[in-house]
Amino acid sequence: MKNLSLINIAKACKGILKNCENLKDKEVSDIVIDSRKVTEGCLFVAIKGNRVDGHDFIEEVTEKNVLCSVSEKELNINVPYILVESTTDALMDIAAFYRKSLDIKVVGITGSVGKTSTKEMIATVLEEKYNVLKTEGNFNNQIGLPLTIFRLREEHEIAVLEMGISHFGDMEELAAIATPDVCVITNIGYCHLENLIDRDGVLKAKTAMFKYMEKGGKIILNGDDDKLSGVRDYEGIKPVFFGLDNKNSVYADNVKPLGMKGTSFTLKDNSTSADVTLIIPGIHMVSNALAATAVGKTFNMNLNEIKNGIEKLDSVKGRNTIIETEKYTILDDCYNANPVSTKASIDLLTYADGRKVAILGDMFELGENEAQLHAQVGIYCAEKNIDYLICIGKLSKNTYEAAMKNGIKKADYFSEKAEFLEKAKQLLEVNDQILIKASHGMNFSEITKNII
Repeated sequence: MKNLSLINIAKACKGILKNCENLKDKEVSDIVIDSRKVTEGCLFVAIKGNRVDGHDFIEEVTEKNVLCSVSEKELNINVPYILVESTTDALMDIAAFYRKSLDIKVVGITGSVGKTSTKEMIATVLEEKYNVLKTEGNFNNQIGLPLTIFRLREEHEIAVLEMGISHFGDMEELAAIATPDVCVITNIGYCHLENLIDRDGVLKAKTAMFKYMEKGGKIILNGDDDKLSGVRDYEGIKPVFFGLDNKNSVYADNVKPLGMKGTSFTLKDNSTSADVTLIIPGIHMVSNALAATAVGKTFNMNLNEIKNGIEKLDSVKGRNTIIETEKYTILDDCYNANPVSTKASIDLLTYADGRKVAILGDMFELGENEAQLHAQVGIYCAEKNIDYLICIGKLSKNTYEAAMKNGIKKADYFSEKAEFLEKAKQLLEVNDQILIKASHGMNFSEITKNII
């Protein structure tokens, strides 16, 4: 890995080389925190987790010919290691050093809803012209982001990095590592309110990314979001706005929902346009495509290249994935949930043919207004004429009760997932169009697996 000799790594993380006299000028081949993933010549960073302490595996990985380990404990064994105060901080410091050593552009993505799907869209578009590395899965926190950066090699031209936060100060840590050339924010919603208090707090926490932007960087924001549309400039950098409204620099016209088969629209910027068909359903996916267009234009891509990228995008498992079975059509969106994303998925369900069934579970980290926010989703289901609402979980009782009070056609409530699964086959009917949506901690993928 370029510039990652042990002496440089030790300097980057303010560590002390131990038993490394003949190794300090050697470069590591990789950096890992999982002892099962070590390879010859790599650096093993011993992270102390809730269940497993990586320090317990240092002797074992040394026998597998790792070049060196990083430890926050003095070791009583004769192995090469770098002693640091905190291995978690060391991981971030090394990642920040490595990112700066590479001649590469970084697109940083954050937002309350749609980070991952927007990341996928942007990466797919950029791949039409560039060698791109993107965040895999949800590797978007203080551990995951460094591990993503360590996957970068000299042949990569652009990194598309997702950054997820839950507390004030989180973004500062992540952005200091990524130092993005392009900052993208999808929206400001009702996420992590137990820590960020309200949407103004979310806005403040998310836009902290700008502080660590590379000189001459670009800011790309959702102009349809009432909070983001109020951002005028940051230290002289004027944002580029995208959105469905034609007031934005990049916008969509002639938007035509095709139900579960996707959406067609005309993609427009100041002077050019292109007709696009997205194979992934949902109006919110159009917004993601517009964000990707704005990023693509920043990297001098033409609209035809951007269109080709957009139309190649496939769905991410658990995020608006359409599953056709012999009995049902399932909209699998069970990876995560908050009020905004849940309402967007309900909107999508309304385009389906057949009985519209919403299986909804608890949405976590909503703060003191969690009961009210769940109730609003129930009211929304009634307003959208959902045929059958199934609510599962303690908080979702608020969804169920609000839906019943507001005239939902049919609804059932289960306190536990297992209780629903016992009766699922009796409750669901052939040709049902089923939305499955809840926060990740509800593990609603079990419902998807059970009924397909």
